[in-house]
Amino acid sequence: MKEIIGGPGTVSGLLLRIGQCVFAAASISIMTSATEFASYTSFCYLIASMGLQLLWSFGLACLDIYALRRKKDLQNPVLVSLFVVGDWVTAMLSLAAACSSAGVVVLYARDMNFCKTHPDLPCSRYEISILLAFITWLQVSISSHVMFWILASV
Repeated sequence: MKEIIGGPGTVSGLLLRIGQCVFAAASISIMTSATEFASYTSFCYLIASMGLQLLWSFGLACLDIYALRRKKDLQNPVLVSLFVVGDWVTAMLSLAAACSSAGVVVLYARDMNFCKTHPDLPCSRYEISILLAFITWLQVSISSHVMFWILASV
């Protein structure tokens, strides 16, 4: 089987999954360190979505490590189908969470100037967390695209 960059059981696929884990964890930690994040539903949804993404990516990173150590081929139709569905579901959830949270931040920071009138609100932490969530989504979308093409070729 031809090795595709970012595919399951490859070093590039492992690095992509590790990147997803790191950026999702960073997004969660920055958002939870901000005060009053729990009062906004979209921020709670972002944390839940990034938590699911972190678990999914960590599980697949462990599977990649196992496949690399044992020199196993993970490109069979059943596994790749599972990877495609999981990546697409987590990608859609991550994008929806990042977009809804970004909408709240734009409304408060730019449209209503809520962040300027309430300096105790950590809008910059919200923005950084959302940026990290978008970077996570970008990496997940690359993974889901690669998995889709592998599924089409298997």
